[in-house]
Amino acid sequence: MLRTLALLVAAALVTAAAPAPAARAAGGAERVITDVAFSFEGPFGRYDANQLQRGLQVFTEVCSGCHGLKYVPLRSLGDPGGPGLAAAEVRAYAALLEIEDPATGEFRPRQPTDSFPGSSLENAPDLSLMAKARVGFEGPYGLLVNPFLRGIGGPEYIASLLSHYTGEEKEEAGSLFYGNASFTGGWVAMAPPLSDGQVEFADGAPNDVAAMAEDVAAFLTWAAEPKMMARKQAGLTAVLFLVLLSVLLYLTNKRLWAPHKGGARTGS
Repeated sequence: MLRTLALLVAAALVTAAAPAPAARAAGGAERVITDVAFSFEGPFGRYDANQLQRGLQVFTEVCSGCHGLKYVPLRSLGDPGGPGLAAAEVRAYAALLEIEDPATGEFRPRQPTDSFPGSSLENAPDLSLMAKARVGFEGPYGLLVNPFLRGIGGPEYIASLLSHYTGEEKEEAGSLFYGNASFTGGWVAMAPPLSDGQVEFADGAPNDVAAMAEDVAAFLTWAAEPKMMARKQAGLTAVLFLVLLSVLLYLTNKRLWAPHKGGARTGS
């Protein structure tokens, strides 16, 4: 049974390592997903606080008009390993957003203990878990090995989707669709949300479409995986502990069995 399981795992890894059949867009074109060297990739990767702050700005000024982050508490903007906003900055940002007080029925400024607003449109998905939901979009279904073998996952999908509009439009069933080389089918109902120079960053970072798409993709990855850095640290600590334990067990085994093995050789 163990041999069969090992063969199945090997076959799955070979399948994942081989070029995966890309989804076909309209006209038979392959879906385009661009690999991006995000700072948080790999076992030692870390979120770039400056990039997360720029992504937050892009989300606030562009994406939040339709999409929400209802599962993300505002206080997490100041957590270590995230955007790293100061407590006063978190309070000021939260105060820009309103929420209906269930006790009075009136609107009040949000507090850090509240969450981001939800989506304002019914057909606009909430983005809290978008990057996590798309993590295995191009690998074998259910295995989620693509991010480990190719470095391509949810952030790359989001960045590609936002930056690979073709400029084509078509009307179908009374709705307008926009050509997108990264979306399955080649057409998406969301109009191109980004344009060069649309958002001005205080740190003078590039603000072309590709750069802003990467920034907001990194921010949405943090929104879906805010404790990623803590888990990596815990995993690294566990690996080091297991290595040390293995060495100690090996040395202990050698010490305990050395007299018996020596006696056996002498007797023979």
